[in-house]
Amino acid sequence: MKTRHHMVAPVLSALIPGSGQIYNRQWIKGLMMLLLSGFAISYFASTLRTAVWGMITLGDVPSRLEEVNGRSVNVPGDHSINLMIQSLIVLFLFVLYLIVYISVIKDAYRTGRKRDSGLPPATFRQTLTFIHDFKFAQAMLVLPGAGILFLTILPIVFMVLLAFTNYSSPHHIPPGNLVDWVGLDTFAQLFRLSSWSGTFLGVLGWTVLWAVVATATTFISGLAVALVLSQKEIRLKGIWRTLIIIPYAIPQMISLLAMKMMFNGKFGPINQYLSHFGLGQLPWLTDPFWAKFTVIIVNIWVGMPLSFLLISSVLSTISPDLYEAARVEGAGRWQQARIITFPFIMFAIAPILIIQLAGNFNNFNVIYLLTNGGPSNPEYQFAGHTDLLITWLYKLTLNNNIYNIASAIGIILFIIIAGFSIWNYRQTRSFKDEEMTQ
Repeated sequence: MKTRHHMVAPVLSALIPGSGQIYNRQWIKGLMMLLLSGFAISYFASTLRTAVWGMITLGDVPSRLEEVNGRSVNVPGDHSINLMIQSLIVLFLFVLYLIVYISVIKDAYRTGRKRDSGLPPATFRQTLTFIHDFKFAQAMLVLPGAGILFLTILPIVFMVLLAFTNYSSPHHIPPGNLVDWVGLDTFAQLFRLSSWSGTFLGVLGWTVLWAVVATATTFISGLAVALVLSQKEIRLKGIWRTLIIIPYAIPQMISLLAMKMMFNGKFGPINQYLSHFGLGQLPWLTDPFWAKFTVIIVNIWVGMPLSFLLISSVLSTISPDLYEAARVEGAGRWQQARIITFPFIMFAIAPILIIQLAGNFNNFNVIYLLTNGGPSNPEYQFAGHTDLLITWLYKLTLNNNIYNIASAIGIILFIIIAGFSIWNYRQTRSFKDEEMTQ
């Protein structure tokens, strides 16, 4: 009777991970799996139940003061947020172990099929050689993948979960209070209450306007300067390029703080010069309109050098023969720009423009360092006239401890940016004509 190793080995590994490998005479691999499974079982036996309980309940008893021998003593209780984080880590590790567990069963099955075919099982050295020759890239991605999982995906999941709780000041801040699951109530509150919905829609509208205008102005200004400096008649091009790049080379924080001082309405040098020429003083940072105008102008100064560098590099790759052929055909400068220059530029930097647009949605530095979101708006909840969604989130969390609303806004912002960016990127020629870059 023919032995069915492909049936016996996976069953053994399903019962005791690693035993199927030992059955297949892969002693080192089997022993490693046994040790890993033993450690995982002992770890999850003491943590998994608590993790599931903590994720479901977020704790039962808050920290409290109790009188002991005539003295008030703080008795530690359940910290809802710490419970959520610890539970997420354990559940993530458990999912990883399940993936390894299934892989061990599949490996035992494949080796069993190999033995059924009359072939010997791979030795440990042969397995290492196979990984080195054919799976090296995947093996090298294990550590970066773990980093992404625990440093990127886990915080995102944590932020999403906060949106479905009542984690906010003053009544639901641990450890003195517990946090509870509230489902979609946070989103309903964000859109149902006029104070929150008015602030959200107002800040969202300005955020979209800011992102579009900031991206367009830096691109157009960088394009104009790059086109001018690409002309043969311009001398000292190296000096001009150096002067243009200087704002980008200086740390942005220093540039923005210097700009804030220059645009100060009371003692800033710009208003001093305006007063000297009898033009009066302008409320650059204290009036809603002028504050928005100022942050856009300053953003051009800060962001234009990058656009200039990108466009200049594209212009340098365009063959002069194309322009010569266009001139032979009777095309003027504008026609050459429309037919040759602009298509080449847009093909190369359209994806970067989309990235810049997404980045301007989250352009925290320019707004926070120049205006801190001001001037204040009495109709808004914890936001000012120039606050973007990202600066509003900062104020809601670090200044006011309203984490659930901030998480809900963060989810909406992520959906807007991700959806808009992916859709626009798929419309670009860089995506549709990808073979042109091959």
